Amino acid sequence: MNNNEPKARPDGAKTGDAQEGDAATAVFDDLEKLRTRAQERDQFLDLLKRTQADFENYQKRNKREWEQERRYLHGDFAKGLLPVIDNLARATAAAEKAGEKGPLVQGVGMVQNQLLDLLRRQGVTPINPVGQPFDPNLHQAVMQRPDPNVPPNTVLDVLEQGFMIHDRVLRPASVVVSVQGDKH
Repeated sequence: MNNNEPKARPDGAKTGDAQEGDAATAVFDDLEKLRTRAQERDQFLDLLKRTQADFENYQKRNKREWEQERRYLHGDFAKGLLPVIDNLARATAAAEKAGEKGPLVQGVGMVQNQLLDLLRRQGVTPINPVGQPFDPNLHQAVMQRPDPNVPPNTVLDVLEQGFMIHDRVLRPASVVVSVQGDKH
């Protein structure tokens, strides 16, 4: 009998080198399982971190959108009030043109000022373009008029007041714009 061969035991277990080889294989298998588990753990940890970052970005974006919506919430209501303000301004201008300055004219002017103040508190402000260069983002050119005293594309007159809500145009100003004219 060869001395290197493992001796058989009555319970079927191996002895000697074969037992050491099986133990090494078992350790190698255990190490391989640990590596696989470590890779899975790292993948799940990476997925968790990305999911957490995505959720935080979602929360920030949602908050920004909510604040943006809240900031411009009164826009439609304010836009509905603009014709009322226009009519009050026309009534006051017509009364002043007719030479009336009585309490009714003063009352209409006060109501107009109260509405403008209310809108101002909500971030709605008038666009005052007279003398400014024409800006198609803020103004709507309704007419052109030659004027040798101002450069071309300058707003000469406002036909309908424009309004902004914070940094957005609520209604562009309808304006008369200068064009190149004769200088005689």
